[in-house]
Amino acid sequence: MNIRLADFQLEAVGQLLESMSEACRDIILKSPTGSGKTIILTRFMDEYMKGHAKTVFVWLTPGKGNLEEQSKAKMDKYIHNAQTKLLADVMTGGFAENDACFINWEKLTKKGNNALKDSERTNFLEWIEKALDAGLSFKVVIDESHQNFTEKADAVVQLFRTDKIIRCSATPIIDKRAKLVEVPEERVIAEGLIKKLLVINENFPQIIEINDQTEYLLEQALAKQRELRSAFLQRKIAVNPLIIVQLPNNSDLLLDAVEKYFEKNGITYESGTLAVWLSDRHENLDGISENAAAPIAVIIKQAIATGWDCPRAHILVKLRENMDETFEVQTIGRIRRMPEAKQYDVDLLDSCYLYTFDSTFTQGVKASFGKRALDAKILFIKNEHKTFSLTKEQRTTVTDMRDSRKALAAISAYLKSTYALTGDKKQNRLKLQSQGFVFSDQIVRYAYSGKVSMFWELYEKDRLNALEMREPINTHVHGREYHHRVGQIGMAIGMEYAKMNTIIGKLFSDKFSFAGQVLDLTVRELYAFVINNMDALRHLCREAMAAELAQESLAPDMISEKSFCIPRSVSFTYDATSKVQAESAKNVYQGYLLSAEPRSAPEKKFEKFCENCNAVDWFYKNGDKGDEYFSIVYCDNANKQKLFYPDYILSVGGETWIVETKGGFDRTGASEDIDVFSPKKFGVLRAYLKKHALKGGFVRFDDQSEELCICTEEYSDDIHSDNWKLLRDIFKK
Repeated sequence: MNIRLADFQLEAVGQLLESMSEACRDIILKSPTGSGKTIILTRFMDEYMKGHAKTVFVWLTPGKGNLEEQSKAKMDKYIHNAQTKLLADVMTGGFAENDACFINWEKLTKKGNNALKDSERTNFLEWIEKALDAGLSFKVVIDESHQNFTEKADAVVQLFRTDKIIRCSATPIIDKRAKLVEVPEERVIAEGLIKKLLVINENFPQIIEINDQTEYLLEQALAKQRELRSAFLQRKIAVNPLIIVQLPNNSDLLLDAVEKYFEKNGITYESGTLAVWLSDRHENLDGISENAAAPIAVIIKQAIATGWDCPRAHILVKLRENMDETFEVQTIGRIRRMPEAKQYDVDLLDSCYLYTFDSTFTQGVKASFGKRALDAKILFIKNEHKTFSLTKEQRTTVTDMRDSRKALAAISAYLKSTYALTGDKKQNRLKLQSQGFVFSDQIVRYAYSGKVSMFWELYEKDRLNALEMREPINTHVHGREYHHRVGQIGMAIGMEYAKMNTIIGKLFSDKFSFAGQVLDLTVRELYAFVINNMDALRHLCREAMAAELAQESLAPDMISEKSFCIPRSVSFTYDATSKVQAESAKNVYQGYLLSAEPRSAPEKKFEKFCENCNAVDWFYKNGDKGDEYFSIVYCDNANKQKLFYPDYILSVGGETWIVETKGGFDRTGASEDIDVFSPKKFGVLRAYLKKHALKGGFVRFDDQSEELCICTEEYSDDIHSDNWKLLRDIFKK
């Protein structure tokens, strides 16, 4: 089959061919879903092998879904006389010149996978050795490179001793050392291969009154499917638009609800109009990707099979069950392809449609597009610092538990102190309501609607309209959500569900009698209160654990002391694109760069200060978790032991200092420190310094004076107090 490539596809093929002659080993092809990535790669491979004898391409794919078979079938279709193989073919006859071998890397790496027995795996290695001995040169393509590519998978790549690795994905992890070949999203849209717009919750009212959110979303999706179907039929286009219904994992109840809704509307497995694609269940999937196929909807779980290509998929319904799944950018890509690889100049048909009450989907998009690659190297300690040591504190295992009674008392005390609550529960309700807490007999949720053309626009929320949805409370329907929310609140303070549920009840329910109770809500009111105010309650409980309350000091047998020495080597990450690549003279490691990343703004300012301060002899950046780093023990208000890892250890004029950096103060003097445990950490640091006759404190940047300031004696959040001194006045030669 001869297929005409679009201009952007031909350009990508040309750039890939040019990259093969450049010095870099790694090449990244970043190409949006629906842009014809497989067409680009197969044409590139074919063109390269025409001019380079003794070449074998190995195309590695991840996971389930038989993506390696799909990719092989496409190359057979697009490239005349393509010499393609699967793993079974390689095991039978080995590798040959001009082979394009499509292999699922997890069949070679996954524990318990019986695709290759030990003897077969040995044979696979022998086939590689025979190919290399015959003078063949392997080039490796890693498809969907963002998916589950582990050290074991990388070890498979190393077997081929290749000098070129092409990694491809719509959302790749970018390595700045690699050659990037990028297909612009707007070029793909302009060519008509993918839809112009993603329309989110089209025509949803700003306030939505509903009884069943699942039924509401499915109703909107089915109405849109019928509208699209009618428009295609009017134009005599044989396309049956497909609805993808994505369920969260462990959602049997939702699955039943979706199936019942479709059955009520005449869409069933028996009629062939409903399909399902779950790990343990497949129905009506044969031929589902064909434009005129019968299924109107397909039910999938959290992540659809990687690389699934179904151009008639037009509508996505994302159901959350009010859990916290990350919205998959890759899943949106499944509804972006145009069914006939062309646009119709009709907005209705040239758009794809998303229906969801998941207000967090923008975070998934941002996470996928906002990753920044860093360079890394191993650094070794300078000889003069190898003998330095301190005593570090670690938790004891016997006391590593939380006291629910203390947690209850702390949360009650914090509520009363923060919101001026009393024994008058009606007044308490009014006071909490005035502070933003929601009291209602309905579940109130928020979502977004709007239209975007490209993915990056999704996390600019000012482009979208906010929606409010109201749903009457039903203790049977919302019971699971209530218990999940209680569990989430408990997780914020490390409290198991049963104990957190009791704490919630004693604080807010009329079913309990507790001296520190602040509300007397009925069961229905309590369910709605917890669901509607989960974020606020989670934040409140966390702050209560950190509040400065009367607390017993840690007994000596609650702390385990060990010797700490600065690690002899460290894996050091830095930003190679930074204009400042100077090597630090003061850091304890040889080759430590001032472009070290990740570092917070206060840490960067402090390191720069240390480097330029004559009084500082040397400094060490401590890790933030792990047995090899310096730590001090402290307790929260539930008596849970925690570890505090101060940011820096340094020598100033021959004296050892321990310093923690925190968010600064803005020009008005307002604190920008987001760590609610700062006062507790300062307290245990002061006690440690006093015990071991050392010096130290907390360092913060003051925007008003544009100076680093240090607090060494008594903690304060007031930059204008005498507790804060200019760091340059304290660190003097």
